[in-house]
Amino acid sequence: MKLHLLDRSNLTNSSFTTKVNEYPYFLKIWHYHPELELVVVLKSEGTCFIGDSIEKFSVGDIVLIGKNLPHMWLNDEDYFKKSPKQSAKAIAIHFKQDYLGRIFFETPEMIHLLELFERARFGLKFLNTDKNIINDIQNMLELDGFDKTISFLQILNKLAKHKDVKRLSSLGFINSFNATKSDAQDNVQAYIFKNFNKTISLEEAAKIAHMNTSAFSRFFKRINRKTFSRYVSEIRIGYACKLLLENKFNIAAVCYESGFNNISNFNRQFKLIMGCTPSVYVKNHKKETLLQLNKTD
Repeated sequence: MKLHLLDRSNLTNSSFTTKVNEYPYFLKIWHYHPELELVVVLKSEGTCFIGDSIEKFSVGDIVLIGKNLPHMWLNDEDYFKKSPKQSAKAIAIHFKQDYLGRIFFETPEMIHLLELFERARFGLKFLNTDKNIINDIQNMLELDGFDKTISFLQILNKLAKHKDVKRLSSLGFINSFNATKSDAQDNVQAYIFKNFNKTISLEEAAKIAHMNTSAFSRFFKRINRKTFSRYVSEIRIGYACKLLLENKFNIAAVCYESGFNNISNFNRQFKLIMGCTPSVYVKNHKKETLLQLNKTD
């Protein structure tokens, strides 16, 4: 189990690649690549892990993932049944930051696109987008050569000027990931993100890193500026928050779905990390939603 580096350098003769991915469910692979990736979700729901962020994804989402930023798309449990009624479908566009040449995006007319690429190193989710953007992306898939290149530039231009954008990963994750670039750190993070809602042990993580537990604990805290148990708890609580807001499970079910083995520890960790109990968190979210609805009326 490891963090995968995916190489797309020789797939086509184009300066960027476009692909429609359609499967029973998205592949559960914690991976990164030197290309930026623009993703448009056309079908399915689930959770996307981008850096250290955990976000619900659904139809119509547009996400821009920066170069070398680890990520994984995990569909909801229904998609993994033997005879699922659902399927997962998304458009993925991969491109290098200098795909049109080193100085092209440094010109005054294009500098705002370069700034978009720089912001994407955290992962960006574009909220409340015009449906025409998705139509433009789908139409671009039918084009070739010059026309396709111009169409993609126009799409990037719209995204760069879009105001309602959510930054996903934290600066702490970006700095620690870029600072280490070690197989030990990569493999341990892959282990955590792929098994966070199951049993995770310090001993197993240390074994993956080829260290004894004491050395691994010091290594992990130095790199991530928090203990291994705290890091795992934050990932689990982040996922719990996502489940609570979906309103598909009660609090007890969310506890076990998130990887905790008893409700008292779940409540204690939730309050420690979020500053409130799970029930208060849900109530506060409902209040905020009502306030936003009243503002728009």
